[in-house]
Amino acid sequence: MSTYSVVLPTVGRPSLTDVLTDLHRQSGPAPQEVIVVDDRPLVDTADLELPDGAVPVRVLRSGGRGPAAARNAGWRTAATEWVAFLDDDVRLPADWSDRLAADLAAAEPDVGASQGRISVPLPAHRRPTDWERNTAGLETALWATADMAYRRAALAQVHGFDERFPRAFREDADLALRVSLAGWRLTRGEREIVHPVRPADAAVSLRMQAGAASDALMRALHGPRWRTLGGTGRGRFRWHVATVAAGTAALALAAGRRRRAALAAAAAWAGLTADFAVRRVAPGPRPGEEGWAGEWGRMAWTSVLIPWAAVGHRLRGTVRHRGVSPWPPPVRAVLLDRDGTLVEDVPYNGDPARVRPVPEAEEALRRLRGAGLRLGMVTNQSGVARGLITEDDVARVNARVTELLGPLGTVEHCPHGPDDGCTCRKPGPGLVVRAAQTLAVAPHECVVVGDVGSDVEAARAAGAHAVLVPTPVTRAEEVERADHVAPDLAAAVDHVLTLAGRAR
Repeated sequence: MSTYSVVLPTVGRPSLTDVLTDLHRQSGPAPQEVIVVDDRPLVDTADLELPDGAVPVRVLRSGGRGPAAARNAGWRTAATEWVAFLDDDVRLPADWSDRLAADLAAAEPDVGASQGRISVPLPAHRRPTDWERNTAGLETALWATADMAYRRAALAQVHGFDERFPRAFREDADLALRVSLAGWRLTRGEREIVHPVRPADAAVSLRMQAGAASDALMRALHGPRWRTLGGTGRGRFRWHVATVAAGTAALALAAGRRRRAALAAAAAWAGLTADFAVRRVAPGPRPGEEGWAGEWGRMAWTSVLIPWAAVGHRLRGTVRHRGVSPWPPPVRAVLLDRDGTLVEDVPYNGDPARVRPVPEAEEALRRLRGAGLRLGMVTNQSGVARGLITEDDVARVNARVTELLGPLGTVEHCPHGPDDGCTCRKPGPGLVVRAAQTLAVAPHECVVVGDVGSDVEAARAAGAHAVLVPTPVTRAEEVERADHVAPDLAAAVDHVLTLAGRAR
């Protein structure tokens, strides 16, 4: 059968334990591994609660950059033919893995993805609320990553999820559309999961309007027919525009003391708002049913605010994504490892006099600066934690590196040891994320150049590109698992310039 891994992004919901327990109790073929991607902010260092089980679980940190970035961090570390994405709030029947295996076995070579079927249980004793109906929309949604298995080759061909989608909205439709345009078929399998309705507060429908900015990104990337191409519904946005236009006109006319026209515009706004509220209330709980009064109250005040929020987010997205390039965007920054990459590797060096640049370092940095790329250095310095060198020693050695090789936009180091549990030490993403923030670029606009596997893994976790330049200390398995291997620093720069769109 086809081998598969499971990638589970999470923000630490208690439901993560349930889905992992379900995975452990499957009757069918187990995944080669389960990759849990902890997408909480890096400042949150509390461990995730994971149940004991027979399926190996590996935890990665992705730095709170959103579900698209978290899924990318997961699949890029997987070594199997297929990658099955699950949400951390679903439940799996005991035969899910049996049916997944059957779906993958039935996938012909041109099938790039297989979608699972989603069941959303709704209350039997009353009509569903607006939030419950919204969740139930997953049952008919196309390509929802609550249960979506992708062939790894298809993901690699299109460079995975577009990390410019910051929310769990439209990033799945965008990926499916790009995979389809790349020549792969997407199919619907026979397996099924259960997606319970999560608890939500009264303002959840208002917060969801932030997804309108993602609609603007979809239009910028795929053109005005993106809804047809991506198989998404049209929604009510045009009516929201009319509602906001009427309300704005009423305010402007009132300010101009055109009372009759202002009243007409206000009546139009009130009518559109009332129509929206009624359409939301009608399918929901009736008087006498549990919670109906609170639901009607929520629908009333959120129906007033939603059109304004939706239009505001769409305008924000349109401005922000004007002229956006296809995914992935060109590289804008290069983050280089220190020891073994820029300078000769002297273990636990605290003496600036022992700093010796590698032969190609000066020319490599000259070419990168000439291309207008921002530069940084990211280095593990566990000698501080081991008591072999001090923070002052690290600072003096780093200063000597920049004295010999020229200024860098940022120099980041991790002083912790391997067992300290920090999020900055490579292969964690912290140094890369921190350097990208200092250089005012997104992590996916960076390339990390280093000589060992931890440099590559740090880049993957942060969503950056990676180039491995092997040295005598580089292990064979690190070379094998690297996405791109350059024989020397000059060749690494050639590849970086290609990623930046500046190759000659």
